[in-house]
Amino acid sequence: MGTRSVALVLLAAVLLQTLLPASAAEGLVRFALKKRPIDPNSRVAARLAGEEGQRRQGLRGANSLGDGGEGDLVALKNYMNAQYFGEVGIGTPAQKFTVIFDTGSSNLWVPSSKCYFSIACFFHSRYKSGQSSTYQKNGKPAAIQYGTGSIAGFFSEDSVTVGDLVVKDQEFIEATKEPGLTFMVAKFDGILGLGFQEISVGDAVPVWYKMVEQGVISDPVFSFWFNRHSDEGEGGEIVFGGMDPSHYKGNHTYVPVTQKGYWQFEMGDVLIGGKTTGFCAGGCSAIADSGTSLLAGPTAIITEINEKIGATGVVSQECKTVVSQYGQQILDLLLAETQPAKICSQVGLCTFDGKRGISAEIKSVVDDEAGKSNGLQSDAMCNACEMAVVWMQNQLVQNKTEEVILKYINQLCDQLPSPMGESSVDCSSLASMPEIAFSIGGKKFALKPEQYILKVGEGPAAQCISGFTALDIPPPRGPLWILGDVFMGAYHTVFDYGKLRVGFAKSA
Repeated sequence: MGTRSVALVLLAAVLLQTLLPASAAEGLVRFALKKRPIDPNSRVAARLAGEEGQRRQGLRGANSLGDGGEGDLVALKNYMNAQYFGEVGIGTPAQKFTVIFDTGSSNLWVPSSKCYFSIACFFHSRYKSGQSSTYQKNGKPAAIQYGTGSIAGFFSEDSVTVGDLVVKDQEFIEATKEPGLTFMVAKFDGILGLGFQEISVGDAVPVWYKMVEQGVISDPVFSFWFNRHSDEGEGGEIVFGGMDPSHYKGNHTYVPVTQKGYWQFEMGDVLIGGKTTGFCAGGCSAIADSGTSLLAGPTAIITEINEKIGATGVVSQECKTVVSQYGQQILDLLLAETQPAKICSQVGLCTFDGKRGISAEIKSVVDDEAGKSNGLQSDAMCNACEMAVVWMQNQLVQNKTEEVILKYINQLCDQLPSPMGESSVDCSSLASMPEIAFSIGGKKFALKPEQYILKVGEGPAAQCISGFTALDIPPPRGPLWILGDVFMGAYHTVFDYGKLRVGFAKSA
């Protein structure tokens, strides 16, 4: 997502390229997709590149369109299930690049032939401006920071070919620096963002905007269909200019975009097995993000989900400490009807800023290393306290006894997601796992266990991974959910740029 505070990156190691026919009607372009099962060993690369709660677990894109009915492979890459990439051309004649089509960012960038000192560039196709008759010099510097990597370079302008569509005079970034492992191991060359210009680095006009402005599509809408059956060759489809009715059932439920930048909208309660979690009963924000493989949300709710599905992560000592030392006091304050947002400040673990609790220890950026450690520990204790408050509130609503509540909260500490965001489950227990539902536009969108559990491998060696990962975004931007491939695989998703709305319908 570029400079976004939410970044979940997963690198993958396996993709075989093939060709697939595609069709194009006037003003509407469809891209057939294929996918391959992912190599479980590629998880090692993900861990090497991971940062707790601050990376994108699976950049992937979608797109394909060929000339004269012959389509280039465009695949969407997703975490632990399949990989998906797309191919575009830049320049005249077109120089081919494999890119991620990402609704969570807005820039197009590819490696430059002027990238001399980053090893990653030598593992990928590089743009050569001298070989394009439509190249226009720009030279404005650019840099994008991702959760686990960064790129830097300069802007150039050229024609961009997306299947049969040719977008003229498109600003894009020639990356001259790609430090670290992230882009060296990646199987994609660059990224093509489908987000809004508001988050575009350098205020560059996104490719999607240019498609609309230049009239190469008739309707300012694009839609994603992900085929989550990894044993089938067809990976899915992205359609520019509309949607394919054969890819969804019933009507779409539309919600307005509430904040341009990402495709962000308001979401209601989250239910586990039909029971409210309470956390988003008053409303949460959500983002439909084709660039995120998993489904990311507040740690407090992800932990509850993990407990119900038997996912195991890493035991949080801070969480257990809060429960043992402050659990009864927190519970007493809730029973006394103390404002929940003030409880953690009253027990001395947070400072109340008028809206919510913040870390009680505010450290200078020039503090010594010991000071920094104490600050981090204070943050963890404050966060653990706030989660305990949410959990206890939910249990009190269910009229549980104090003893049962404290025991349950202590158990939840054991279910906190691991620092790498990955939680494993017993593959034989899927039948007993609950549905997880999200309230969007007044309708409940449920995910069955087979939709939110990602299976890697077959037979006795198979591993099952929870499709939920923790990500905490504070107000006013959060609490925030990122609905990635786990959700978009179950629900056909329409991005309506003309009416500024996002629509969901059950995938066919």
